[in-house]
Amino acid sequence: MAAFVALREDFAAGRGVPSGLAHSAGAARQWVSDELTLSAAELARRGAAEGVSWLAAVRWRTLLAVWGAVVALLLGEALTAIGAGWTASRTAALVAAVVPALGLTAAAVRHRAHGGALAPLIGEDGRLSTSRTVAVGWATAVLYAVLMSAVQLAAAAPPLRDRLLAGLSLGRSGALLALLATGWAVAVLAYGLVAARVRAGRLQKVSAQRPRAADLLTDDAGRGSFLDVQYLLVNAVVLALALVRLAGRPEQLPRLPWGLVALAGLSGATYLAGKLVAGGRPVILSVVRSRELGDLAAPVRTGDDIEIRGAGFVPPGATTPDRLARTVVRIGTVHVPVPLVPVPGGFANPTDGLLTVPVPVDVEPGRVAVRVITAAGVETAAFPLDVVD
Repeated sequence: MAAFVALREDFAAGRGVPSGLAHSAGAARQWVSDELTLSAAELARRGAAEGVSWLAAVRWRTLLAVWGAVVALLLGEALTAIGAGWTASRTAALVAAVVPALGLTAAAVRHRAHGGALAPLIGEDGRLSTSRTVAVGWATAVLYAVLMSAVQLAAAAPPLRDRLLAGLSLGRSGALLALLATGWAVAVLAYGLVAARVRAGRLQKVSAQRPRAADLLTDDAGRGSFLDVQYLLVNAVVLALALVRLAGRPEQLPRLPWGLVALAGLSGATYLAGKLVAGGRPVILSVVRSRELGDLAAPVRTGDDIEIRGAGFVPPGATTPDRLARTVVRIGTVHVPVPLVPVPGGFANPTDGLLTVPVPVDVEPGRVAVRVITAAGVETAAFPLDVVD
């Protein structure tokens, strides 16, 4: 990456361009764009290889975290048992933690090339999914509570068994099950909404090189997302309360206020509403001839540069050089790659609201349709342009 940045900065400062191209600004710009595109493609290949290696290696970290939590639980129970003595509830809590840990270990081995135990949390775009993480968190907590009750039931005498069975009644566990259902419903609906909008071209999605923990709190562009943050925080707080109540009365499923169910449902509905309205199709608002200072006003001819003004030309997460180089403008039947124009610290072309491309000589004079194809593969509606002879 450092080598690419150095190359881009050199080109932005006017260094490294062959002297034979100095007489033609268009030729020099195209040569610079081609060099940057080749370098960006190599950088993307290396990044993809590093992403695959990271996914293969992260399974050990996930297993270390899972079994570290089990060991921490064992130490905590052992320390708190001093004086009070070891109880059946402590044994049940330890067994209930070991069983899911064994399942996660098997899943990590099975999906070792896809992030190990993180594989269920990674969406189709290669990012950690907030809705899946919340759903898996509730499923893990409920499974843990049910396993604790099952172990205690297996070891309990008949009088105690009746009390344990009463603790599993729907009246006590209804709110907990409603929170579990809400988490899974939001995850399924979020997946369906995003998939349907991507297929319809109403949402632009590009894949990430690898998942990051920040994905849980940010959008595809890496900016903090209020919708994701509030949904994750609300469910984390309610889940923590459920675990505290379970620790206080391990022989019963935690009874939660229905007001918390309503709070989690409102948070999930807000999260889904954000998924429904986020993003959109790229749109061309106008196409004008690019004019240098001192140029006379004139119609668009072949060989001229045109400015395409609009919105959504650079999808969220597509600001890397290799993704920017995938932006294409279709003028009539001719596909024109958008040249990369470096400036100190980034690129002046393409940008989210403005593209500058030359009109090729292969474009026939007359009225032609201009369309922009973004890095996500989404095409804008046609915009008419008159090209004169």
